[in-house]
Amino acid sequence: MNLRRTIIAAALMALCLPAAAQQKFETNLWPQGAPNSNGDAADSAKVWVYLPKKEEATGRAVVICPGGGYQHLAMNHEGHDWAPFFNNMGIAAIVLKYRMPHGEHEVPVSDAEEAMKLVRRNAQAWNINPGDVGIMGSSAGGHLASTVATHATGDALPDFQILFYPVITMMPDITHKGSHDNFLGEKPKKKRQTEYSNDLQVTRVTPRAFIALSDDDATVLPANGVNYYIELYRHDVPATLHVYPTGGHGWGNRDSFKYHNEMQLELKAWLRSF
Repeated sequence: MNLRRTIIAAALMALCLPAAAQQKFETNLWPQGAPNSNGDAADSAKVWVYLPKKEEATGRAVVICPGGGYQHLAMNHEGHDWAPFFNNMGIAAIVLKYRMPHGEHEVPVSDAEEAMKLVRRNAQAWNINPGDVGIMGSSAGGHLASTVATHATGDALPDFQILFYPVITMMPDITHKGSHDNFLGEKPKKKRQTEYSNDLQVTRVTPRAFIALSDDDATVLPANGVNYYIELYRHDVPATLHVYPTGGHGWGNRDSFKYHNEMQLELKAWLRSF
């Protein structure tokens, strides 16, 4: 009986070892005070860092920007729930809680760019290759991720981008109105709308992209992601576009999404392609 208990205890310990070897911790993004202001002193930016087991780390990392129309954040199914997927591939996952803009677009952009810089500053300690750090975003988080991908420079510029049903344009006829108004304000200048219509900001040095969305998305029009892909293609930027027949908007990493397994397999294949 004692031998049986010993065997069971040893088996349980073996099962727990992989999880224990993974690291998870959170930290304030701006410990010395954040730049820019959205008028909400209680709104702070932070990151949760999920590191794979050291012996399985590939050196790759991805900063994850959840969506929520620039009004709130879907931190779980578009954020934390993605960490095991990436860690199981040996990829570090950094989930970003960025501040809401309230019409001050610089606020979330500065948070996302600082998150990129934070990863590269800690690259050695976190077993990350500073030349293999990407950014990912869903919905309005996809707009933020693509903004960093098309506007950032230096250590803030990602090496690749992953976008799920992203808001891309700020042009009134195609944009998601809530994201547009929260990001730029209700009556921005046309120049500012053009500047943050990220399909219009693609160049030949824009990082490679994986884009996934549903054909029946009535919240963020598929034209956002499709137009972005077309511009990437026109500028010879490696990109892949996956349009699923159904699913609507906001499925994230939920099992309930009909094409959940296909989406994960396609993303894994893309990540292994470079």
